[in-house]
Amino acid sequence: MTRFLPRTAPPIRAGGLVAATALLLAAAPHTVASAAPTAAAPVVALGGPAQTALHPYAEGGDGPKRSTARITVTGADDTAYEGGFTVTFDLTGAAGIADVAFEPEAGIECAATAPGSATCTGHGISPGRSTVTDLLLTAAKGSEPGGTGTIRVTGEAEGTAFTPFTTEVTVGGPDLVMHRLPFDHEPVPGQKQQAPITFTNRGSRAADGVVLTLRHSRGLDIPQRYSNCAYTTDEAWTTARCTVEGAFEAGATYTLAAPLTLKTTDRAYRDIFGYGIHEAGAGTVRGATAARATRGTTGEVLRAVPAPKPMAARALDLEPGDNEHEADFRTENTADFVAYGDTASGRAGATVTARLGFRNDGPAWIGHLRSGESVAAVDFTVPQGATVTSAPEGCRGVSAEGTALPSGWTGPAPRYVCPTPATVRDDGGLDLSFGLRIDKVLLGAVGRVVVRGPEPRAAGLPFDPEPGNNTARVVLNGESGGPSPAPSDGPGDGASGTPGSATPTPTTGGAGAGAGGTVAPGAAQNTATGNGGSLAATGSSTAMAASGLAVTALTAGLVLFTAARRRRRA
Repeated sequence: MTRFLPRTAPPIRAGGLVAATALLLAAAPHTVASAAPTAAAPVVALGGPAQTALHPYAEGGDGPKRSTARITVTGADDTAYEGGFTVTFDLTGAAGIADVAFEPEAGIECAATAPGSATCTGHGISPGRSTVTDLLLTAAKGSEPGGTGTIRVTGEAEGTAFTPFTTEVTVGGPDLVMHRLPFDHEPVPGQKQQAPITFTNRGSRAADGVVLTLRHSRGLDIPQRYSNCAYTTDEAWTTARCTVEGAFEAGATYTLAAPLTLKTTDRAYRDIFGYGIHEAGAGTVRGATAARATRGTTGEVLRAVPAPKPMAARALDLEPGDNEHEADFRTENTADFVAYGDTASGRAGATVTARLGFRNDGPAWIGHLRSGESVAAVDFTVPQGATVTSAPEGCRGVSAEGTALPSGWTGPAPRYVCPTPATVRDDGGLDLSFGLRIDKVLLGAVGRVVVRGPEPRAAGLPFDPEPGNNTARVVLNGESGGPSPAPSDGPGDGASGTPGSATPTPTTGGAGAGAGGTVAPGAAQNTATGNGGSLAATGSSTAMAASGLAVTALTAGLVLFTAARRRRRA
């Protein structure tokens, strides 16, 4: 990611501006009082860790162990600063406590300017947070455990204000190291495994309380619930943050009073379990987002006690990897993705709304948690005689053969591919809505809906045991307004689910909103999904039916009139 802007700002020439301003003041001095006030200078914020622990200084050996404190600058969300800037570090508050070196970001230059002082200079600050430099910190020779100092960071740039930042460095501290658990990584649905969480304090002082974080994806479960844990759940993850009180001494190893149980549920497929330990109040612990925390409902309290036997020591390491581990699980399971389509009728020029997609009938949920790639894609071929006026966000138009359209293509396409998110729940799927304008009425015009792999070259779904229901149809103007009995292109091409129907509503101008027309207010739309969806039409099948009845009545009247006239002549 590019953090700092290139030197593209044109030079500012002030001479012409000064001369023009003088002429304006001379010609209209009375306008000065009414001039708008000068806008406030934009503000950027310096930041970093509030506290950093240093390994105590050790004579000899392989040299001092290093800690890192990343210093950042956060620019305005909507404005980039393109001038030069300087960030100054006052190190006098940490003299005798810490030795400091710099590892600047690309495009930044850092150098000592005086005893106890250093500067970093750069050009351009992008919106959002950017890294200025990493402070490489080691305990100074002669420093004592518990010694504390401060490093003050300030900045300056023309026309821009910086908020200062101060970080505290302390010699010594706890170093909590989580031990890796020996799981069976290929469980079967319903399998339970014990998780005897164990950690060691390899630091130089006791930890005053700890926070145990347990995070598992949807296919796993921890049946126990504790009153000192806060639980959050979102689309894919459940997170428990458990505050455990007590003093956890340096050099000691601790384990849970009773091991946790990790259960592989019936919906498991590819899942992750993460477990970590941090000192209470030592900073933010990663957890579930966009979810509200709830407390455990049982009276039982999660406790950690000294381990019965010392465990093998690990080298002192203050990197975050010491504090947590993750385990990946591969469960033999299946997920049935069932495609559904829709039906509608309408006259030429009418616009209808086709609802299509697929549902996951399980039993497994499917998640690409590591790669973040799409699980599947819905491939929709538009029925003949119809034009797409609106497509869901994220769907891309392709040619009828599935290849990319020419560069700069802006019109409707004969086929659309819509990727799923990286996770599809066992009770979820992908529901899509397309606007279709009927350009030409063709009896039983059929479009295909296929749920397949995210890439055409790997179109199969390896977890799906029923590929025959991965295809459905969108039918326009089928016989009697219902599904068309159009012939199948091969196995699995029949409609899956039960297509819906709807009473059409007339449109203004005979086109959908995506083509410049507007749908009449009150247009009927059935929003149910899962059983083939539904389709709201803006053509007037009611009017067409009424017209048919009128023609029939008129024909019958003419027949009776002719018969009566013949009788009179006879």
